[in-house]
Amino acid sequence: MGFKCGIVGLPNVGKSTLFNALTATAAAQAANYPFCTIEPNVGRVAVPDQRLEQLAAVAKSAKIIPTQLEFVDIAGLVRGASRGEGLGNQFLANIREVDAIVHVLRCFQDDDVTHVEGSVDPVRDAEIIETELMLADLDSLERRVVPLQKKAKSGDKDAKAQLAVMERALVALRAGAPVRGIAFDAEARQIAGGLGLLTAKPVLYVCNVDEQAASSGNQFSAAVAALAAAQDAAQVVISAAIEAEVALLADIEERAAFLAALGLSETGLTRVIRSGYRLLHLLTFFTIGPKEAHAWTLRQGMKAPQAAGVIHSDFERGFIRAETISAVDFIASGGETAAKENGKMRLEGKDYVVQDGDIFHFLFNV
Repeated sequence: MGFKCGIVGLPNVGKSTLFNALTATAAAQAANYPFCTIEPNVGRVAVPDQRLEQLAAVAKSAKIIPTQLEFVDIAGLVRGASRGEGLGNQFLANIREVDAIVHVLRCFQDDDVTHVEGSVDPVRDAEIIETELMLADLDSLERRVVPLQKKAKSGDKDAKAQLAVMERALVALRAGAPVRGIAFDAEARQIAGGLGLLTAKPVLYVCNVDEQAASSGNQFSAAVAALAAAQDAAQVVISAAIEAEVALLADIEERAAFLAALGLSETGLTRVIRSGYRLLHLLTFFTIGPKEAHAWTLRQGMKAPQAAGVIHSDFERGFIRAETISAVDFIASGGETAAKENGKMRLEGKDYVVQDGDIFHFLFNV
């Protein structure tokens, strides 16, 4: 079960620098000119989770396998992308394939790095990208709605349901509002999710500041914070330059010392990854044993058989029940045996809704 976050923004805002740091590679070229990234680069990064290290230590696991997120570095969008400007059609198609948008905004002054709009204004930049995505969605829906109206008039129930969602989306877009702001019920939300709309995707604003503002932000990031609050969106402040330097340090203690000297307790990338994880409404469950401590990703609200299916389809198909211990109880008890003796193990059935931090041993029969 893969989850992708697309890194988007105007050219020269630090997208590729951020991607390189995220993946600790030089796979994406960072250069001071637009469209230096022509094809989307994809990198998989581990989701930081202290519980996994603690669980592995308690269980004396020989191997640790963290859960992961995928980040896609998408080339810079420009004004007019929805009309094909600046290779816009290709880039918009790449955004359509991701689950969430990580919108990098330039929040630093640097005369040596060209800004395609001529000045630093992250709120304006955010609105440019949002407008292009809304225009692309508007064009997509307007082309599809007429034939769907004809089908709905014939009495097709599915067409009627889909049309109702599309018409609500069109009203919002024509008013200059993204689709993600519409309060759909569960059924309508599922329909909307199948329409491939760019502005239906959740957004995380990443404010790329200079090194001096990495710990406290600046006036630019403060303006983005106000924008994010108004949209009920998430926001993270980082310095992509610092993250790139930290990524080159292999020693954990050396990294910690470098960050501490800058007044930072953790990397900005850690916050980006965690925020992306929350943005997608994901949770982590574990399988723990002497061979390996393994973290797995699941969408919130899913049930035990679906969690089993993440590991192997046979586990879901033949699911009987799940022996379950919370990570907190496993660590506090000192392992599985003691947790059982303390009455902390539960037997959960097919209707059990998985909770973040559950440790499972699945019983199945195929």
